[in-house]
Amino acid sequence: MTLIKTSYNRRSFLKASVLGGGGMMLGFSWLVSCEADVADVVEPTKGIPKEWFDINAFLKIGDNGLVTIMSPNPEIGQNVKTSMPMIVAEELDVDWKDVVVEQAPLNTDIYTRQLAGGSQSIRQGWQGLRMAGATARHMLLAAAAQQLEVRIEELKTENGVIKHEESDRTLTYGEVASLAGSMDVPEEVSLKDPKDFKIIGTGRNNVDGQKIVRGVPMYGLDIKREGMLYATVIHPPAFGMKPGNVKNEEEIKALAGIKDVFMINTMPEGIELQWSDRNNVFPELIAIVGESTWQVIKAAKQLDVDWKAESELESSEMHEAQLTNILNQTADEPGRIDGNPEAAFQQATKTIERTYDAPFLAHNTMEPMNFFANVTADHAELIGPIQTPEFAEKTVAKLLGMDLEQVDIMMTRMGGGFGRRLYGNFVMEASLISQKVAAPVKLFYTRESDMTQGTYRPAYKVKYRAGFDENNQLIAFHVKGAGIHGGPVFANRFPAGAVDNYLAENLGMQSNISTGAWRAPRSNFMAFAEQCFLDECAAAVGQDPIEFRLQLLERAINKPVGDNNDYDAERYAGVLKLVKEKSDWANPPSGIHRGVSAYFCHNSYVAQVVDVELVKGRPKVKDVHCAVDCGIVINPLAAKNQIEGGIVDGIGHAMYSQITFKEGKPEQQNFDEYRLIRHSEAPENIYTYFVDNGIDPTGLGEPSLPPIMAAVANAIAAAKGERLYQQPFISSEAVLG
Repeated sequence: MTLIKTSYNRRSFLKASVLGGGGMMLGFSWLVSCEADVADVVEPTKGIPKEWFDINAFLKIGDNGLVTIMSPNPEIGQNVKTSMPMIVAEELDVDWKDVVVEQAPLNTDIYTRQLAGGSQSIRQGWQGLRMAGATARHMLLAAAAQQLEVRIEELKTENGVIKHEESDRTLTYGEVASLAGSMDVPEEVSLKDPKDFKIIGTGRNNVDGQKIVRGVPMYGLDIKREGMLYATVIHPPAFGMKPGNVKNEEEIKALAGIKDVFMINTMPEGIELQWSDRNNVFPELIAIVGESTWQVIKAAKQLDVDWKAESELESSEMHEAQLTNILNQTADEPGRIDGNPEAAFQQATKTIERTYDAPFLAHNTMEPMNFFANVTADHAELIGPIQTPEFAEKTVAKLLGMDLEQVDIMMTRMGGGFGRRLYGNFVMEASLISQKVAAPVKLFYTRESDMTQGTYRPAYKVKYRAGFDENNQLIAFHVKGAGIHGGPVFANRFPAGAVDNYLAENLGMQSNISTGAWRAPRSNFMAFAEQCFLDECAAAVGQDPIEFRLQLLERAINKPVGDNNDYDAERYAGVLKLVKEKSDWANPPSGIHRGVSAYFCHNSYVAQVVDVELVKGRPKVKDVHCAVDCGIVINPLAAKNQIEGGIVDGIGHAMYSQITFKEGKPEQQNFDEYRLIRHSEAPENIYTYFVDNGIDPTGLGEPSLPPIMAAVANAIAAAKGERLYQQPFISSEAVLG
């Protein structure tokens, strides 16, 4: 049993109060550790109490024992809407079927980080959610003790019922909820021992699953209001351009259903930008507003604009040449240097050098960018899918000339995020359009406008060198990365700490093409390059690739170099050993070629073995074995889904996807040109193994994607005898066969 303080600092609090209609409401600050979204969990068997207080950031218990939890953060498909309330329900000791969770609106007075991103929802919410549940349970016990006239220590709880065994009397939570609301919040509460968990660690279905299948309106694109107009924006066709005059403005306005055509600027002079605004390279846009999506789309296609070039119109060939040139330079300051790498390379009897690169990638969420806005003279109502509502609210308030209190953002469920919805340019656009036409407006992007807007995964290039002595021991290691708007190298990640002489460098180049976070930023490329290179190192010294990695990790465990290593070498080695055992690494099935990869990111460790077979000379991914150390797994069913989704997504983007440019214009504008993985190309089986170590939970939404790219590349190399250095693999002769 663990004791936890219910107050961490002056901004962290728990507050109890009696609800007007009976029952107890326990409010708690999500500042402490909660970052994610929870909403209605199940259709409860109990009836809804007659009165619920509409407050943010609280746990409330009705007089019939029903429990409701408000959550401040967005749901982007990571299933925290199910997993986070499971944590509260566990510590509260209620029946799961009696828990209801509701989405809270944005409220920056109460919440300090209403953000979905970085695979941090469960990690940051873990202690705060447990504390909320445990504190409510303690107060209910205190109320029952007073009512039954017994000591609190004599009482036990189970499934929302309090029992005094000596007298064989029971009370439900609902029967003491009102009294509990008047109790003082305890200074500390006891948390359950993980071995006593009954809800955490059990598989629970996605609470929105049936609603999604039935088409219940939950997404931004589902929003519809009386008198609502539809709008889209037209950005320049090429990066480096800006709009001039609309040549046929009056003709467009005369089209059936079209209400207006005008220019907007989301970044006017003097506006204070949030970090989530600064990558928007198309602030000046043409807006078309009409009565239906179809009318607006047709009008947009007929628009004739005088586009003007402001800066160089870049091409993919130019990016390639510049990144190559930068990679041959030396960084002004190394990201990390241990020992004397250059001297060690000079003494090495064997040196390996390889270069890897990857293209721009689009996010391509299934639900394109959209947002609803209803801006009046003194109020802005905004509804839609956004990962950073707090920051969007601040920018919108500045743009509209309003106080923060006059802007309200309500978050909807999102049809994908992957980092794209961290950047809220579309929220600003919807707000300005609604203000201009003085009507409620739903802004929508077409797939083409979404894919060509930018905010891509940057293009990267990285060079590795490894030096070995006469005993085939790794004595020198050098990694240098270059990328659009910054290098990709994580200086303190493996194999840093495992090599005496180590050098890491990052360089970058500027571009007028906008980039941003894409699922597992930087890691999605670095894992591919690093783990492919380590495979080549192992082959060069005649070692099994898993044993080669384990030997390096053994060094990092027993005699680490430096004290800034990001990773826990024992946990890293643990997933490698687990996947080796579970996949029966040394005994692949007949006709199967294997590749391995392991990576640490978002505080979690993942190791993967991929089985590939050649079908008519082309590689086909058959099975994937995946070992994961993410600490305590809240919902194994959802966790497995997250792992599988990351693996399929990673395989598809490594094999097929890319954005290229010609004279500043993206050459891929829809799924007929931007290749995604097909159902038949997904692995036949994905086997997931979680490490059971009792450690507090860490990230899960992103960590399975980065290593799969290398595991597939290493398996293809084993099958074809040729290494892959460039994504997408489909363009490589080694893959084409």
